[in-house]
Amino acid sequence: MSIIDPKIDVLLEKTDNDRFLLCSLASKRARDINDMMHGQRERALQLQTAVDIARASHAKPLSIAFEEIARGDISYDPSSIDIKNH
Repeated sequence: MSIIDPKIDVLLEKTDNDRFLLCSLASKRARDINDMMHGQRERALQLQTAVDIARASHAKPLSIAFEEIARGDISYDPSSIDIKNH
Protein backbone atom coordinates (compact mmCIF):
# COMPACT_ATOMS: atom_id res chain seq x y z
CA MET A 1 0.00 0.00 0.00
CA SER A 2 1.31 3.41 -0.95
CA ILE A 3 0.74 6.58 1.00
CA ILE A 4 1.44 8.64 -2.11
CA ASP A 5 -1.34 8.66 -4.64
CA PRO A 6 -0.64 8.78 -7.49
CA LYS A 7 2.33 6.50 -7.06
CA ILE A 8 5.77 7.96 -7.61
CA ASP A 9 6.55 5.37 -10.31
CA VAL A 10 3.62 6.61 -12.40
CA LEU A 11 4.69 10.22 -11.95
CA LEU A 12 8.31 9.48 -12.87
CA GLU A 13 7.20 7.67 -16.04
CA LYS A 14 5.58 10.92 -17.18
CA THR A 15 8.88 12.81 -16.78
CA ASP A 16 11.34 10.32 -18.26
CA ASN A 17 12.32 9.14 -14.75
CA ASP A 18 13.76 12.56 -13.95
CA ARG A 19 12.79 13.41 -10.37
CA PHE A 20 14.07 16.98 -10.71
CA LEU A 21 11.91 17.53 -13.78
CA LEU A 22 8.93 16.07 -11.93
CA CYS A 23 9.54 18.43 -9.02
CA SER A 24 9.85 21.44 -11.31
CA LEU A 25 6.79 20.56 -13.38
CA ALA A 26 4.64 19.87 -10.30
CA SER A 27 5.75 22.98 -8.45
CA LYS A 28 5.09 25.26 -11.42
CA ARG A 29 1.62 23.76 -11.93
CA ALA A 30 0.85 23.93 -8.18
CA ARG A 31 1.83 27.61 -8.20
CA ASP A 32 -0.57 28.22 -11.10
CA ILE A 33 -3.36 26.36 -9.29
CA ASN A 34 -2.69 28.30 -6.09
CA ASP A 35 -2.80 31.59 -7.98
CA MET A 36 -6.10 30.58 -9.58
CA MET A 37 -7.56 29.60 -6.21
CA HIS A 38 -6.56 32.90 -4.61
CA GLY A 39 -7.73 34.89 -7.62
CA GLN A 40 -11.15 33.28 -7.40
CA ARG A 41 -11.35 33.64 -3.61
CA GLU A 42 -12.77 37.16 -3.63
CA ARG A 43 -15.42 36.26 -6.16
CA ALA A 44 -16.30 33.05 -4.30
CA LEU A 45 -16.67 34.94 -1.01
CA GLN A 46 -19.37 37.04 -2.63
CA LEU A 47 -21.30 33.89 -3.59
CA GLN A 48 -20.58 31.51 -0.68
CA THR A 49 -19.60 31.58 2.95
CA ALA A 50 -15.98 31.03 3.99
CA VAL A 51 -16.97 27.71 5.60
CA ASP A 52 -18.43 26.44 2.31
CA ILE A 53 -15.28 27.47 0.45
CA ALA A 54 -13.03 25.75 3.02
CA ARG A 55 -14.99 22.51 2.65
CA ALA A 56 -14.72 22.67 -1.14
CA SER A 57 -10.99 23.31 -1.18
CA HIS A 58 -9.80 20.19 0.66
CA ALA A 59 -7.23 19.26 -2.00
CA LYS A 60 -3.85 20.94 -1.88
CA PRO A 61 -2.50 22.53 -5.08
CA LEU A 62 0.49 20.16 -5.20
CA SER A 63 -1.78 17.12 -4.89
CA ILE A 64 -3.92 18.42 -7.73
CA ALA A 65 -0.78 19.00 -9.83
CA PHE A 66 0.46 15.44 -9.23
CA GLU A 67 -2.95 14.03 -10.20
CA GLU A 68 -2.94 16.08 -13.41
CA ILE A 69 0.58 14.88 -14.28
CA ALA A 70 -0.39 11.24 -13.64
CA ARG A 71 -3.46 11.58 -15.90
CA GLY A 72 -1.33 13.12 -18.64
CA ASP A 73 -3.15 16.47 -18.48
CA ILE A 74 0.15 18.26 -17.80
CA SER A 75 3.19 17.61 -19.93
CA TYR A 76 6.36 19.33 -21.06
CA ASP A 77 8.30 19.91 -24.25
CA PRO A 78 11.62 18.02 -24.00
CA SER A 79 13.23 20.32 -26.57
CA SER A 80 12.62 23.32 -24.32
CA ILE A 81 14.69 21.94 -21.46
CA ASP A 82 18.17 23.37 -21.19
CA ILE A 83 20.47 20.69 -19.78
CA LYS A 84 23.83 22.00 -18.63
CA ASN A 85 26.72 19.85 -17.56
CA HIS A 86 28.31 20.92 -14.30
